[in-house]
Amino acid sequence: MTDTPATGSPTTGTVPEEDILEALKDVVDPELGINVVDLGLVYGVNLDDEVATLDMTLTSAACPLTDVIEDQTHSALEGLVKDVKINWVWLPPWGPDKITDDGRDQLRALGFNI
Repeated sequence: MTDTPATGSPTTGTVPEEDILEALKDVVDPELGINVVDLGLVYGVNLDDEVATLDMTLTSAACPLTDVIEDQTHSALEGLVKDVKINWVWLPPWGPDKITDDGRDQLRALGFNI
């Protein structure tokens, strides 16, 4: 039996930020139905000793579904990292300018005028 990770990750145990962001595309904002990456809700990703610390925001500070997004985030990153910590940040404030082109296309497909 070898000590090589089954995921094909480098033996250093580091996960590329791109892999974390790709996994976070499975985290969907429950109100808008678009993933948090394309909505521009992920402000930063830091990986230290296989602990992912995410700087994230919400479309509104009064969002009642923070727990849902946190649960989805932990599930999406399970197996990639040992632990996930989310720092909810409010500056800079989220706005439609943070939405990716893919996110805009998805919102238009849902009938939003953006």
